[in-house]
Amino acid sequence: MSDATYLDGVSQKRPTKFRARLAHAFVIRPVAHKVRSHRQSVLLMRNVILVFFCAIVSSFAQGPQRVPTPSTVYSVHDLDAITDYKTNPRVVHEMVNRLVLAATGQSDVGKAWASLVSPNDRIGIKICAEGGELFTTHHDVVNTIVDGLVAAGHPRSGIIVWDRSLGGIKDAGYRPGIDGYQLKAVAPRDGYDPKAILSAPLIGKLVWGDLDYRSDKGKMPILSDTENTSNLSHFSKIISTEVTKIINVPVMSSSEMHGIAGCLYNVTIPNIDNWRRFAQGSRFGAESLAEIYSNPIIAKKVVFNLMDGLVAQYAGGPQSQPNYATHHATLYASKDPVALDATALRRLEQWRARASLPGIGPTAAYVGFASQLGLGNSAPNRIEVINIAR
Repeated sequence: MSDATYLDGVSQKRPTKFRARLAHAFVIRPVAHKVRSHRQSVLLMRNVILVFFCAIVSSFAQGPQRVPTPSTVYSVHDLDAITDYKTNPRVVHEMVNRLVLAATGQSDVGKAWASLVSPNDRIGIKICAEGGELFTTHHDVVNTIVDGLVAAGHPRSGIIVWDRSLGGIKDAGYRPGIDGYQLKAVAPRDGYDPKAILSAPLIGKLVWGDLDYRSDKGKMPILSDTENTSNLSHFSKIISTEVTKIINVPVMSSSEMHGIAGCLYNVTIPNIDNWRRFAQGSRFGAESLAEIYSNPIIAKKVVFNLMDGLVAQYAGGPQSQPNYATHHATLYASKDPVALDATALRRLEQWRARASLPGIGPTAAYVGFASQLGLGNSAPNRIEVINIAR
């Protein structure tokens, strides 16, 4: 190397003593770097071994992964239960009682319901009243459930039967003030609990009736979309504070927005405000119902699911569409809402295929997602359907 050559910008024409110190520095730095690298390698290897050891210990402690317990769906079918959309109260009464006896393993109706709810519980029966006269949860089904709860020691007047709106229930046979139980709707705005908040990363446009909707034009001369949008929803006061145990009684129906208006749908979408954002076809729409259901406000309160399939509707639901309805004359029950929805979904798909209608499975993807969240079983090989004979 000539005197004109530079090493890290330092001229070799510098004094000999300086060049010696510089040479010494270049020797020492690589050695120090090697020492630090060696030390880091040792530490890294030790950490890897420690993690590997912990994983082995954890696997021994946990043992093999637990396979989900199979779920049971009970069904009872009786052609005499309904004719020309009119139910036979005696037959329906027997069908409901046979279901709850089978599902609880009890021999007495009062004991069967007592095994599901305690004396101190405030009980709510969540119906589906979106179908009006022909396709609301049948009055005889609800009356039989209430009779069973009364037999278990609960006062009839303390039982709440509700949906977001109860328009059309009189035409469906309900008798407010005469049936003896409370019939309630979720009041617009005031019916939602400001303390029971559900947040999701999806903005929804608020409408009249939502808790956070603002319509005071005196304070806001121009209402923009931004001023009336939110990523928050609120649970209804009925489900958040007024009931401690829920008997979930949906109808057997498809849903144009959610695939199936079954067990998961029945206690989620009708019980929150700002709900339209969960039906816009995004991934949140595919997962949201399962995630909402998993909230303790719902999941820890639902103790029994009974699906009203006396009339089943395979398209256009949950509003009434008689052209796509059939007298199925069947009731289903399960403690697993996911298994019951999955069972009903497969049956609805069969009817849709016969009518050359597209499948609704993709829209109802949340049923499978609910299984991933541990809310129940959706796979057919994890569900046993037991038909109860007379």
